[in-house]
Amino acid sequence: AVDCIKIAIQNFFKLVDTLPACDVCEAASIVLCFVKDSYPISSALLTEFENNDGYQLLLKILLRCEGLQENEGDPYLDEILDMLTCLTTCGKTELKVSGNIVHPQLPHFDFERTRSSGMTVKNLQAFQVLQSIFQKSNDQHLCGRILTAIGTIWAWDRVNFFLLEWTLQPINQFTDIIHFKPHPVQVQFFRLVESIVLDLSYVPHEILKKVQYLIKENTVPFCTLTALRCLLSMTKKDLLFSDIFRDSGLLGLLLALLRRQAKILRKSAGTHLPGLEEGTEKELNAVMLKMVAALTVRSVRNTVVLKDYGMVPYIKIFLDDECYRGATLSILEQLSVINYEEYMSIIIGALCSSTQGELHLKLDLLKSLLRILESPKSHSAFRTCSGFNGLLSLLSDMEGALQDPPSGLWTAVGQNCILELVFYTLQGITAALHLDPVNSYFFQRNGLFEKMAEDLGSLGCFWTKGESQIPVSVEKTRTFAEFLDAALCSSEPFPMWLKNCIWILNFLDHMVKGTLHLESCFKERKPEMGEASRDNQEGDNQPQAQEEHPLSFKKPGNQLPASAYRLWGNPKEKWEMGDCAIIHPGAVCVMVRLLPKLYKEGHSQLSQEIQCAVVDHIQSLVKSEKSRQVMCGSGLLSTIITSCQDAFRSESHPLHLPLTRVFEKLASQAIEPDVLR
Repeated sequence: AVDCIKIAIQNFFKLVDTLPACDVCEAASIVLCFVKDSYPISSALLTEFENNDGYQLLLKILLRCEGLQENEGDPYLDEILDMLTCLTTCGKTELKVSGNIVHPQLPHFDFERTRSSGMTVKNLQAFQVLQSIFQKSNDQHLCGRILTAIGTIWAWDRVNFFLLEWTLQPINQFTDIIHFKPHPVQVQFFRLVESIVLDLSYVPHEILKKVQYLIKENTVPFCTLTALRCLLSMTKKDLLFSDIFRDSGLLGLLLALLRRQAKILRKSAGTHLPGLEEGTEKELNAVMLKMVAALTVRSVRNTVVLKDYGMVPYIKIFLDDECYRGATLSILEQLSVINYEEYMSIIIGALCSSTQGELHLKLDLLKSLLRILESPKSHSAFRTCSGFNGLLSLLSDMEGALQDPPSGLWTAVGQNCILELVFYTLQGITAALHLDPVNSYFFQRNGLFEKMAEDLGSLGCFWTKGESQIPVSVEKTRTFAEFLDAALCSSEPFPMWLKNCIWILNFLDHMVKGTLHLESCFKERKPEMGEASRDNQEGDNQPQAQEEHPLSFKKPGNQLPASAYRLWGNPKEKWEMGDCAIIHPGAVCVMVRLLPKLYKEGHSQLSQEIQCAVVDHIQSLVKSEKSRQVMCGSGLLSTIITSCQDAFRSESHPLHLPLTRVFEKLASQAIEPDVLR
């Protein structure tokens, strides 16, 4: 048998260049099978194979398989590679290496406790064949199979990575040539590098230095992109990488590259640059931003580095592109940790300078703002950076946006998206006022609640005509909760203008109670930009209204009534409760100012019915003495007198009696001389 192996190898050397590659593979796999299967009984065949340059023969055969069509030569090619992989563990003596562990390492890594399972590499000659094939071939299938084999060897025993990397250094050497390989091979290689950290919990500093050099050179943009994604995945695993990549200079490198790209974007100013706006280059910019965002998360030191590099003016340039926006906002949010004023000035400035059509930009900026406003320390910066006026200007810019049918720019925008923007704007104001007496005093003192009422009233769903409304008798009365249930969650036909009015009043009610900024109150569904969610004809039946509105609970099934999955839960428990804590009384004044505008010609009966429901709800809010004190201090009496004069002048007006009751309750607590006159 020993002589047979020797003769077979000699014949192979003579014929390997003349026979078809698939035939050579088939014959070689048979010989190699004998060698592998006989090893547990005797190592004689393997020794003879090695002594007669068997590994050199395998290398020559496998390299001949370059360029074969997919599946040509299979399964024999795969069999040879599988058997060669198995031969790496065939040897009489264990490899002994003393590696130098470079620190820092992940906290849970301990090489001394890394125990061998017995499937360790003992035959470096066999592995060198695999390594040489990868180094000499650019064939996608062949290189991919080599990387798969290396991953298999690591999976057999964790020690194998260290045994190989501290002797033959395959991954270290592969990094130097990976940019020459096909794209799928590059992706597979960097996943293998990533697994060193994610699966072995080891930080390969020498390999990471070479990967960083690869990024710096940027010889092949796709390779650079894939390498950055690999490092990004590592960075997200542990905060330690924020320090490693800062100290290695990667953070500084990325900031320099982003500065250059930001200058290009600024110069282009809307002109089309194919090299930048499309393909790999744009993806590369996006991943660089994500990498910087990951490096600054929970790392004040890295955030300071970014600021010291003078990068803040350049980073905010990326806000305009939706592809870059998420990572850019993350970076700016980290900046707020060291400077709230700078963050607020950027966000408020971007909101105010955005155009009417940039609704998604506004929504993303508002959501970022809400995350920062969760910290009470940010409230002062929000006020000093004109945050309240900035958010109210968003409402001013939406004048006529909710009119039915829409006109101008708003015809291309779904009303759900507009309503969502109104919600997040009011939510931002509520968050800035939350438990902040200075901001609350500022907002009240500067007449911003009155400005809010004016801006909300001009959205288009409220009545803005100057003529007096014609009073009609209201035969049936429904509570506001019942209106909300009917308008938004049932199949009862309601005109779109009224649905939008009810939503806005609902937002204001949550603002009154100080809960509007709490996102846990509802499930959000973000509609598409161009979603046609409006009703162009008054009175159309919309059974799907609940699903279409962006701020309602996701219905768990058809077993529950509509009232079980709205913003506040059971309306009878919340809307009709007699002693409700009033956190922001100015929002009640806004509701009163909007009360006469809850009207639409052709819907007089329905309009005055909803007006009565709102007044009844306001009356329920001032039942307790404490609530009356709060509301008198906010000027509700004066607001009622100035906003609802028609109702007070006519005793036959449906609102005359309920408004008089509210007035009497408040007047019994306190009344100012000018109001009394």
